[in-house]
Amino acid sequence: MAFQCQRDCFMKEFVTTVVSCCPAEHKQEVNGKKETVKGFNVKLQDTILFPEGGGQPDDHGLIGDVPVIKVTRHGADAVHFVSSSLEVGQEVQLKLDWDRRFDHMQQHSGQHLISALAETMFGFKTTSWELGRQRSNIELDTASVTPAQLQALEEAVNEKIRFLKRSRGLPDDLAGPVRIIDIEGIDANMCCGTHVSNLSQLQAIKLLSTEKGKKNKTNLIFLVGNRVLKYAEKCYSTERSLVSLLKTGPDEHVEAVAKTQKCVKLLQKSNLGLLRDLALLIAQNFKSSPQRGNFFTLHKKEGDNEFMNIIANEIGPETLVFLSVGEEKGPGLFLLAGPSDVVSEMGPRALEMLEGKGAGKNGRFQGKANSLARLGEVEAVLQQRCQLLASGEE
Repeated sequence: MAFQCQRDCFMKEFVTTVVSCCPAEHKQEVNGKKETVKGFNVKLQDTILFPEGGGQPDDHGLIGDVPVIKVTRHGADAVHFVSSSLEVGQEVQLKLDWDRRFDHMQQHSGQHLISALAETMFGFKTTSWELGRQRSNIELDTASVTPAQLQALEEAVNEKIRFLKRSRGLPDDLAGPVRIIDIEGIDANMCCGTHVSNLSQLQAIKLLSTEKGKKNKTNLIFLVGNRVLKYAEKCYSTERSLVSLLKTGPDEHVEAVAKTQKCVKLLQKSNLGLLRDLALLIAQNFKSSPQRGNFFTLHKKEGDNEFMNIIANEIGPETLVFLSVGEEKGPGLFLLAGPSDVVSEMGPRALEMLEGKGAGKNGRFQGKANSLARLGEVEAVLQQRCQLLASGEE
């Protein structure tokens, strides 16, 4: 069974015959988790759907009205995984998901061109590549790529918009004809993947960035064709939103954001100062009260660990202090401070009631609460424990 794209990568529909259909299983990602899906492996007399391989994902499409979930290569055969059984010997209409195929053609041909010029211009050999769902990357055999080299390479590939890559050879079990991908005047290589017929079909290439790869290599992140247009559209949409939010033109966005960040930092610093002053006043107010007892509790929406520790330090270790900050029924922080024996006893109990994580020592127990919904219950339990302590009952 041959893959028809060996002859024509632009064929979108094809009539063929079901050769075999066997029960099978396929592992696929559903909501970030691998799940086993039951279905059928179908072999056709011929196919126009490209099987996964060589860094390129498989094609999708329909066999009749049955969606093709996965296409893999087993030797000379392309195996189509589908959810419904098909009758052996039945003549079927095969339809290709053209948008997905053409996107893969653009990325793959673009990778050939980028790889060839990276080697010609700078001696950077391609050791592997990956066609991603949103962005693709080429692994270059170099420790780094300078910004000037990246810019020169992008200018060169867009000037050529024509076709290529350095081949690493074909699979040992490949059967059938072998195609030579020829980019006139640049390179010629064996490749079993799908490609454009003319470099003008690449439209444009954008080299986004480089990242440090494995074993002293560099990953080059890129977009080709329609992905460049979608990226530009997304950037323009973001730019329009920033114009509306920042009330400035695009050229002033960086300066406007820098000013905003500076103002936010100053406000945060000022807010922290006010919170510290407020913490001292709260503690001093409690200490100066004639009716003060051996238990103090306070919840505040705004605050942090430093805010709570200032209050506890100022009140002193003789009083049991329970403090919390955050949304009243949401997550937050808490601190239990006071007599070491009481804190050691009641800290884990408060932690359990607040569904949190934390630890304590030397008369302090603090942690993060997943929910402050039972805050009132915790305060009541601690109040009761303090009353027993005051009465001499333990």
